[in-house]
Amino acid sequence: MPTVQFQLNGATVAVDADPDQTLLDVLRGPLGITGAHFGCGAGQCGACCVMVDGRAMTSCDMPMWSVADRDVVTLEGLGTAEQPHPLQRAFISEQAMQCGYCVPGILISAAALLNDNPSPTEAEVRAALDRNLCRCGSHNRMVRAVLRAASEMATS
Repeated sequence: MPTVQFQLNGATVAVDADPDQTLLDVLRGPLGITGAHFGCGAGQCGACCVMVDGRAMTSCDMPMWSVADRDVVTLEGLGTAEQPHPLQRAFISEQAMQCGYCVPGILISAAALLNDNPSPTEAEVRAALDRNLCRCGSHNRMVRAVLRAASEMATS
C-alpha cells in the first residue's frame, strides 16, 4: 500500500493507505481524528468538512491521493480545551448547537470563511454555511456566533 504524506493540524503525517480510500476514513481510522463526522457519504451535508489548503472541503468524498503534500486542518486543529478558537468560544457563548453532530463541519466552514474574509456580512456567513446541514435548527444562533467570533478576532 502506498504512503501518503500531508500536513495534518500543523504536523507532517505519513499514512499507508489505498490512494482511493477517503480522507474521512483515514482520519477517523488509523489517525484517530474523530472531529469530522460521517453524514451522508456523498459530500452533501458538510458533517465531514475539513480545511484543505485553507478551503472547506468534504472529506467523505476526497480520495487520499488528492491530499498528498497538502495542508489539512480538522476541528482538532482549530483550538484546544485550554485555548479554544474564537469560533469555539462564540458557539458556546451563543449556545449555537444542540446535538452537536454538524458543528465540527460548520466550525471548519466558518473558519475557512473568516480566513478569507475576516469581516463577513450576515449574508456572507449564511452563504458560507449553506452547504452544512443542521437538523436541530440552530442556524440563526450559528450565524450570530460566527459574526461574534469575527468581531472578537478583529479586536484582538
